[in-house]
Amino acid sequence: MTADAAPPLYLQIATQMAELIRNGTLARGARMPSVRELARQRGVAQSTVVQAYHWLEDARLIAARPRSGYFVAARPVALPEPTVSRSLRRPRDVSVDWLGQRILGNPHPSDVVSFSSGTPGPDLLDVDRVRRAVTRSVQRHRQLLCTYPSSAGHEDARRAIARYAVGLGCSLDPERILITGGCMDSISLCLRTVTRPGDVVALESPTHFSFLEVLQGLHLKALEIPTHPRHGISLDALQLALETQPVKALIVVPTLSNPLGACMPQAERRRLAQLAARHGLAVIEDAIYNDLAEHDDHRRTVKSYDTTGHVMLCDSFSKTLAPGLRLGWVEAGRWTEPLRAIKDLQAGGQSPVLELALADLIVQTGHAAGMRQLRSAIAARMESVRHVIADAFPPGTRVSDPPGGLLLWLELPRGLDTVQLHQACLAERILVPPGTVFGTGGRFRNCLRIGVGGDWTAGHVQALRRIGEVAGAMASAASQRRA
Repeated sequence: MTADAAPPLYLQIATQMAELIRNGTLARGARMPSVRELARQRGVAQSTVVQAYHWLEDARLIAARPRSGYFVAARPVALPEPTVSRSLRRPRDVSVDWLGQRILGNPHPSDVVSFSSGTPGPDLLDVDRVRRAVTRSVQRHRQLLCTYPSSAGHEDARRAIARYAVGLGCSLDPERILITGGCMDSISLCLRTVTRPGDVVALESPTHFSFLEVLQGLHLKALEIPTHPRHGISLDALQLALETQPVKALIVVPTLSNPLGACMPQAERRRLAQLAARHGLAVIEDAIYNDLAEHDDHRRTVKSYDTTGHVMLCDSFSKTLAPGLRLGWVEAGRWTEPLRAIKDLQAGGQSPVLELALADLIVQTGHAAGMRQLRSAIAARMESVRHVIADAFPPGTRVSDPPGGLLLWLELPRGLDTVQLHQACLAERILVPPGTVFGTGGRFRNCLRIGVGGDWTAGHVQALRRIGEVAGAMASAASQRRA
């Protein structure tokens, strides 16, 4: 896949239909042309139209009704977006907030309604499909249970991952892929390879709490780069940082960043790869959420534009297939051999039986359809959550609108302390992470991250309304004090 290649025919049709929906030519609730009718109009195969309609479904622009066809979807609830961070701070030592460790790093009692998870629960994942794949792998490869695993991972699993990576826009050599104990394991290995204690690592702001944990454990300094809630990390700010600070590496989540849910445009991904080559910067790309993105172009990685080996691609299937397998992978570009040496020394290998079960899952013909079903189920849940937030949270609340994924970033009215809100809700057995745990120096104190993964129940909707009520009461009290 080249950067200048024309988009596939189904995507051309889908984007044209999307424009008709967005400009009102196809009104909300209107019936879409049938697959046969549109195929005849466009002179294409019906399968091409089906692909286009699947893309529009993933984008929440149309919805299928049994035995009735496709219809333009109802207009989603409109909420203002969070404001954009603009300040570029100096590098800081990382001291992870104990609150973050308690909220995001530990299991919670069963009577606590938690909004801390960005991982699909068993109700969204196909547990039986995973069970069958693991059972087949044990039956076919039981001799591997009695042998030491390869540190790099089973060659058949690495070939399956290379085949899967084509969907990320990458052409990877299976021999250069290393299977790891998860995406965070991959990221940690990358950091151990390209940095030393005291080095500066750039990352998005706000950022994933686990990134801060890893930086602290490796005694690295964090340089937070301003990040747009829709378009991702500011490359202009990163350019300035590279010119003024001794930045050794960048951790970036170009697709559905955690916690904002931002997605970098493809032009910016290409620019980032070029920037890395020009400055000799190690870019550690986390692609763990790419399969949850609603639009195909959001799944193409920065790595796909990398011609110099400066992008280290990390991924796992914990957010889409089976968190319990604890398997990830990394292609470390020009640092492949040094990283391999560190992994041999410190980590060893994973279970080849589970690796081959994963390979089975990702090469099955039904995998793409399963991802579409997962994205559709997540989108429906997210839309219902946004309706609750619009109805129950105080005026002035701003909410991210990510094109996929299970995370929402809320910016509450100024002066509302979400650490206090967290404490008040916890007293009612409701757990919601305050924004302070997603940055350094106590930033984002009026923000929340709402995760709609985990064991989601009807009680979560009621609990979310209660969070809004408590936030509203706190906002009113703050307003009265100011008056």
